[in-house]
Amino acid sequence: MPAIDADAHVLETERTWDYMEELEREFKPRVIVTTDQRGVESEYWLIDGRIQPKSQNVGKDAPKVSREMEDIEARIRHMDELGVDIQVLYPSLFLRPITDRPEVELALCRSYNRWLVDIWRQGKGRLRWVAVLPLLSMDKALEEARFARENGACGIFIRGLEGERRLSDSYFFSLYEEAVGLNLPVCVHSATGSFTLHDFFFRESGFCKFKLAVVGAFHSLVFDGIPERFPKLKFAFVEVSAQWVPYVIHDLAKRFERRGKPWKRDLLRENRLYVACQTDDDLSYVIQYAGEDNLVLGSDYGHADTATEIDALRKLTERGEVNARVIQKILDDNPKALYGL
Repeated sequence: MPAIDADAHVLETERTWDYMEELEREFKPRVIVTTDQRGVESEYWLIDGRIQPKSQNVGKDAPKVSREMEDIEARIRHMDELGVDIQVLYPSLFLRPITDRPEVELALCRSYNRWLVDIWRQGKGRLRWVAVLPLLSMDKALEEARFARENGACGIFIRGLEGERRLSDSYFFSLYEEAVGLNLPVCVHSATGSFTLHDFFFRESGFCKFKLAVVGAFHSLVFDGIPERFPKLKFAFVEVSAQWVPYVIHDLAKRFERRGKPWKRDLLRENRLYVACQTDDDLSYVIQYAGEDNLVLGSDYGHADTATEIDALRKLTERGEVNARVIQKILDDNPKALYGL
């Protein structure tokens, strides 16, 4: 059975920023090494005067040369071992707010995307990627989306909050229109682009600032009618499991009823909403609400957090909770439909 990993990661390195133009080099991230009281070293990025994690949340189950894309052939060999035909690549650095200066964001996004283009070209069709856009400069973001679509991108990365804007803000409407024209899904990954939210939950585990931002984005997009406003646009909600789907659907149904708004029972399918599940989800229960056609599966390859299941695709086939037909949809048919593969 073909298998598509709908959420794998690359870990950015200093090579990621080698694609900056000469005038952008002043914005190039620098690596800083610190040593704690136990003598343990940690690496951080220094970007636009702020410290960002680098060596944290690194999955040791994936070889360094593979997770950092030093050896593309090694990455593909590891995919073969895991039974994965295609990985869809997401960033690591951009899961949190980086800068509030448009010129810095543009330089970082442009260089990252060109690094991914090189990876895609070497990947023999097996390494696809989602583009990171400079959303502080929407005209530049649309240009970058077009470039990405022409060079192997199969989605647009976005965080649960972008700056202090919800994803249903009209600011993003031109992006959504462009995404429809390019046939690219908007992929809402576990992340936040809000400095306010991120800093408020600074010492928190990540659940509130990263996970709940995505669940909230799903709710607000549906409630504010964004899928209806853009009837061909696809959204994905990635790395937040799928256990929350029944709760959110219950809540939305009650709110729609109170306001006299029509309710679509098959909410995900009719609104082109996809959710990346995990193998420890209660899938039989989730499918009652999400349906069979809008669930995908990601391994979180390269990371080491609560969403990481490097052999997730094998685990799903071994669980026996859902039948082979549904498994084929989750591992192959649905991600193909989502990403246009």
